[in-house]
Amino acid sequence: MKGADRVRSVVADMFAMVVFSFVTGMLIEIFVSGMSFEQSLASRLLSIPVNILIAWPYGVFRDKVLCFATRQFPSRLTKRVADFFAYVVFQSPVYAAILFTVGAEPNQILTAVASNALVSGMLGVVYGVFLERCRRLFKVQPVPMPV
Repeated sequence: MKGADRVRSVVADMFAMVVFSFVTGMLIEIFVSGMSFEQSLASRLLSIPVNILIAWPYGVFRDKVLCFATRQFPSRLTKRVADFFAYVVFQSPVYAAILFTVGAEPNQILTAVASNALVSGMLGVVYGVFLERCRRLFKVQPVPMPV
């Protein structure tokens, strides 16, 4: 990947992660976990620099998981399951640390992370589609998949 292509890829991954995490995180924190608007807003604002830092490593991790999984079992379903797996494995510890940092109670953290992990089946797949669309918007070449 050339320098300009790498920069576009990093920016696309950051944009996708920040926007997606802000919206979905706030919805889960307020409506599922029972956090106040102020707690959730603090969590989401703190998550922005964290998401900027982890966006590209997550994108690379996700691409590797998808390539491995679809090489073993080439199907659209495999891609969706790999998106689910990558999202849960990578995001859950980061999310728990953010909630702990903003002062969420242990039961709120457990509920939010568990809810996020359960919903990640949908979130991971939806985020995968959103990430790919953001990459297209930023003119990032898709990672070749054997599917």
